[in-house]
Amino acid sequence: MSETPPQLTSPKKPSSDKKHWSKRWWFRSLLILLILASYTGWQMSDISHFGHTDDGSSADCAIVLGAAAWHQKPSPVFKERINHAILLLKQNRIKSIILTGGFGDNAEYAESEVARKYCLENGVQPHQIHIETTSQTTEQNITEAYKIMQQQGFNTSLIVSDPWHLKRACNIARHYNISAKPSATKTSLYTSEKTQFKFLWKEFLNIHLWRLN
Repeated sequence: MSETPPQLTSPKKPSSDKKHWSKRWWFRSLLILLILASYTGWQMSDISHFGHTDDGSSADCAIVLGAAAWHQKPSPVFKERINHAILLLKQNRIKSIILTGGFGDNAEYAESEVARKYCLENGVQPHQIHIETTSQTTEQNITEAYKIMQQQGFNTSLIVSDPWHLKRACNIARHYNISAKPSATKTSLYTSEKTQFKFLWKEFLNIHLWRLN
């Protein structure tokens, strides 16, 4: 009696539903990545454009955002910010300069004190300079400067920093109802594409972190 040969079964193929789900997953992932990349590019472009915009208007004062000081000398980046504020003063676009920045680690002098010394050495009159010595962040720079504005009866300001710093700074000022416009230093030492991109990327992250607070 002959035996019936066993029937061979073909290997199971992935169901059409599984294939369809996999394609949809990859499509959605790609779409999300494209949206995020587009949003990031748009935001970084806007940060750069905003910082390079200066309508030439005047104000009661310039708020110079703090940067590192090297003992009794401003760092090169800080020096160029101060130079720009002095230029605004010479152009009669402002009446006074508010210098911001507190004490760094183990620092003998506050950033603003170092900046004041530099201003005096470059012809700025003592009555044209106001300083605060407690701030450690951009937001504190601006809120401490605003206290000085209120004390001095200043209503309007130009915020001075490197171009890529100014959108966040002006957004902070607007949050506190401070009348402020951007005026970036034209001589920023962030000259290479690599350093500019690092600054720009950092500001992209910082401005979104600030909005989440």
